[in-house]
Amino acid sequence: MTEKPTSFSIKNWSQADRPREKLRDKGKAILSDAELVAILLGSGNRNESAVALSKRILASLDHNLYELGKLSLKQLMSFKGIGEAKAITIVAAMELGKRRRGEDALQKNKITSSASVFELMQPIIGELSHEEFWILYLNNSNKVIQKSQLSKGGITGTIVDVRLVLKNALEVGAVSLLLVHNHPSGTLKPSEADKLITQKLKVAAQSLDIKVLDHVIVTEKAYFSFADENLL
Repeated sequence: MTEKPTSFSIKNWSQADRPREKLRDKGKAILSDAELVAILLGSGNRNESAVALSKRILASLDHNLYELGKLSLKQLMSFKGIGEAKAITIVAAMELGKRRRGEDALQKNKITSSASVFELMQPIIGELSHEEFWILYLNNSNKVIQKSQLSKGGITGTIVDVRLVLKNALEVGAVSLLLVHNHPSGTLKPSEADKLITQKLKVAAQSLDIKVLDHVIVTEKAYFSFADENLL
């Protein structure tokens, strides 16, 4: 006797297993990553429920949400069942999460350690494929007055204008600076160029009674602090 094919529709699942209903009745924390993504998708394809499709997408990324956030519309649409509208929904949701993390860090607004620098800047530059150099301008309470992108370069390096850094520091009334840039390669080891520009900015700032507190190299999941490593 031939068995009937199993239906993959969420409508045929137990009420308690449906992601939308689970979130409503039990709260958001109880849902898996795949179930949360499934809510964004709304539906799957002919052979998979939204949850099954989400599980397949996440499995292809080793269940890494950072990697999901880096996928382009075209890459998302390569999965069967993901059209342009669904791909846009996922990209938008990932971007909102990224911005929320950055705002949470900025609300604290006070730099207390290299870890707080990483929390503030990782959502901005941690996942980029090119290198960017940023300056955080601080007041005498170590609160961020302004964060500013100084330069944007290729994957091999970027150019830093010392005069522009100090000019802006004087304009905003900063008493100290934090240097931050990313390494798209993922390596945390500072280059000779990184060390050189750190010392150059430190010496130049000292002449104006402005202190360079740290230079933090940011990657997707970790950071390197010149101050922590006694390189300042």
